[in-house]
Amino acid sequence: MKKTIAGIDIPDGVIAQAATDQIRGAESELMFHHSLRAFLFGALTGYRENLMFDAELLYVAVMFHNAGLNVKYRRSPYRFEVDGANAARDFLQQHVIVDRLIDEVWVAIALHTTPGIPEHMSPLVALVSAGVQMDVRGARRDELAVQQRDEILQAYPRESGFKKKIIEAYALGMEHRPETTFGTVNADVLDRWDPNYRRLNFCGLILGSDWSS
Repeated sequence: MKKTIAGIDIPDGVIAQAATDQIRGAESELMFHHSLRAFLFGALTGYRENLMFDAELLYVAVMFHNAGLNVKYRRSPYRFEVDGANAARDFLQQHVIVDRLIDEVWVAIALHTTPGIPEHMSPLVALVSAGVQMDVRGARRDELAVQQRDEILQAYPRESGFKKKIIEAYALGMEHRPETTFGTVNADVLDRWDPNYRRLNFCGLILGSDWSS
């Protein structure tokens, strides 16, 4: 039986079920519930704004958006968003999804932590970012009805200490690759988490380059 929360149907097709099984087995309950809430917040935003989007692809993209933080990637040299995007691409290729849609999911995951760009792209790219940002930092949460938010939180609660715990999850997934945080919000995470972390500065890189002038 299909599960409906705040008026949104949770996708339950073969691809959605496979994505759920793969991510649920790899992530903590905190991160898994975060993804479910992000999907619901993103879908509600999309319907409220009358955007055309594929709910199942949105679901898959949000399921995989933090996959790059998992232990499997603790020695990866890439940004965690790229690892998650690559994992989603591999998953969707196994399910014979057309390349154009796979590329869109890849971009949505890769850019979900990049402020100011996703909202100007396709609905899928915009809604992955919107859903994640609403759950993590409360961006645009007041645009949703209180009843909708409450129903989502009742179904998939934010556990006690969620704010600090999700920062910890981000940090543990990136502390071995601090250079990948340059120019991103991820630098804020390691700056708070690791007392030995030193930010790269764009102006410093320019002035300290090998060019003579």
